[in-house]
Amino acid sequence: MYLLRAIVRPEKSSVVMKALFDAGFPAITKLSVFGRGKQRGLKVGNVTYDELPKDLLMIVIDEKDKDFVIETIMEAARTGEKGQFGDGKIFVTPVEETYTISSGRKEV
Repeated sequence: MYLLRAIVRPEKSSVVMKALFDAGFPAITKLSVFGRGKQRGLKVGNVTYDELPKDLLMIVIDEKDKDFVIETIMEAARTGEKGQFGDGKIFVTPVEETYTISSGRKEV
């Protein structure tokens, strides 16, 4: 299993979540976060915004679904056909174990 963490533009998070839901992946966690990437923020006139609002979407998926889910997120989160700086990033981490709190059941 893998944990995918996708940092996306706030206006794209509902699009990504709908794309995942429609593709059969309804379970997702969403957090509002602030940060910056390689572009080092945004400068408007004399004001520099070092921290930009983003959404962090987290989803745990089976290994067999990894490439499909990554592609689904990238297509839904990309701005325009070629994308733009600030469209986001996806981090992939192996998951060793999961537990369901209500039942105490180990999942992996």
